[in-house]
Amino acid sequence: MSETTTRADAPPPGAALLTHRQILTILSGLLLGLFLAALDQMIVATAMKTIADELHGQTLQAWATTAYLITATVSTPLYGKLSDIYGRKPMYLTAISLFLAGSLLSGIANSMYELAAFRAVQGLGAGGLMSLAMAILADITSPRERSRYTGYFMAVFGISSVAGPVVGGLFAGMESFLGTAGWRWVFLINVPIALVALVVVAKVLNIPHQRVNHRIDFVGAGLLTLGLVPLLIVAEQGREWGWASGTAIAMYVVGVLGLVGFVFVERRMADEALLPLRLFQRQTFSLGNLINFILGIGMFGGMVSLPLYLQIVKGYSATESGLMMLPLTFGIMMAAGTSGNITAKTGRYKVFPVVGFGVLSLALFLFSTVGTDTPIFQPLVLMFFVGAGLGLCMQTLLVAIQNDAEPRDMGVATSSATFFRQIGGTVGTAVFLSILFSTVGDKIGNALRTAAATPDFQAALARPENREFAVGLQSGTGFDLDNTEFLTRLDPVLARPFLDGFSESIDLVFLVGGLVTLVGFAVIWFLREVPLSNRSGLERVQDENAEAAPVALH
Repeated sequence: MSETTTRADAPPPGAALLTHRQILTILSGLLLGLFLAALDQMIVATAMKTIADELHGQTLQAWATTAYLITATVSTPLYGKLSDIYGRKPMYLTAISLFLAGSLLSGIANSMYELAAFRAVQGLGAGGLMSLAMAILADITSPRERSRYTGYFMAVFGISSVAGPVVGGLFAGMESFLGTAGWRWVFLINVPIALVALVVVAKVLNIPHQRVNHRIDFVGAGLLTLGLVPLLIVAEQGREWGWASGTAIAMYVVGVLGLVGFVFVERRMADEALLPLRLFQRQTFSLGNLINFILGIGMFGGMVSLPLYLQIVKGYSATESGLMMLPLTFGIMMAAGTSGNITAKTGRYKVFPVVGFGVLSLALFLFSTVGTDTPIFQPLVLMFFVGAGLGLCMQTLLVAIQNDAEPRDMGVATSSATFFRQIGGTVGTAVFLSILFSTVGDKIGNALRTAAATPDFQAALARPENREFAVGLQSGTGFDLDNTEFLTRLDPVLARPFLDGFSESIDLVFLVGGLVTLVGFAVIWFLREVPLSNRSGLERVQDENAEAAPVALH
């Protein structure tokens, strides 16, 4: 029975009460694990082109990203359920160990197929690092004071978003480092960090756990995998295959059948389900995760488009564009810290995601007006407000979901927030990149036709050094949008139509992203503000045990 508990494992009186110093000590281990997952996503994105060139698999590089994304997404709810059964510490150590093994294997991969397989192992670990860290924080802090501590998580996320591209570009640009090819250190750098995280977590993460004897929903996990994997693959590959191609349609059918089967099994499994459907009867859980999904779409839409604007339109390097994302990081950290402190003092939180979605929508709409000649300070200022909007939304939505969850469901409730935001991010990335690359060709074509009528463009085409490009332009083979490096060597007059075309398509992406977050702004008003509890997860378990004890004596 799902309600059977092991009384010997119950926390003794007073064990749940942790001092601020004890909480910070535990946080040190959690933040190391979180830093691993967040840094890896950013560092690999910058270096992937170089890695694919080295492994002679440029056309296969998407599979390395997709494999990681699939295993990380599918394993997230499983970690939540398993941690409710076996405890947070052993599952968190398992997640770090899997991530460590995947990183080491990825660092010695000799083909893109091997790298994709090893990145899948990494993803199995990454799926637990974020969700379990937030679940553990929910165990040791009350919802009201939790907002103050989640600022540390936002800070780590922000720092990794800047450090990742810089470090990734640095390693990718090295021929060798310590006798090993530079690009391999993109993965190997995780090994010493993971080892330190293992030691720290094993030493400091000592919190009571009350086991609930559930059956593990292996059938549900399998059907969820069957449902999500085809949809995630088509989200990543649909632009190349064609969204209405036979392969894509087959993926849609398999994915939908898998999800229908998953819902059927979860209904039958009741409380034993991987994602108990009863949780969706709670307005905060269901609406909060819908908003998380929308936030994931809008967030990743902006995160994907910003580096492309800086690197392609403005011509900055990957390392430079990473450093120029600092205003976004500062926005996240400042907004998360300020809202967290106010929530801890007042107990009020709904105003922050309302303002956050409003600020995020406005910033994305303003981003849709930037152009090739826009002074760089304007995008930098807008980045700060994008970060502020995200900082006001991300942690507050999680705290709202955790506050409304019962202690026995804390792991699965926390992992669900990460799960739905990841799914939204996957959908957002696929949709926005599809919008970008499906429109950029026409926009460049229009810009070229307009520019071709100008004397400056004709004069540039006539120059001997541009003859090869002129011939290629006439034959339709003068450029390849899959590799935009030619723009850095091209005559600025000839390159201008390409920059304008990319700028207009990126503006369209920002406009759609603004519309998506505007939907989130409308939906967030319906989220009920449940008063924040002053009791941590462990203290709530103690309260339940105290209430149940007299009953057990009869």
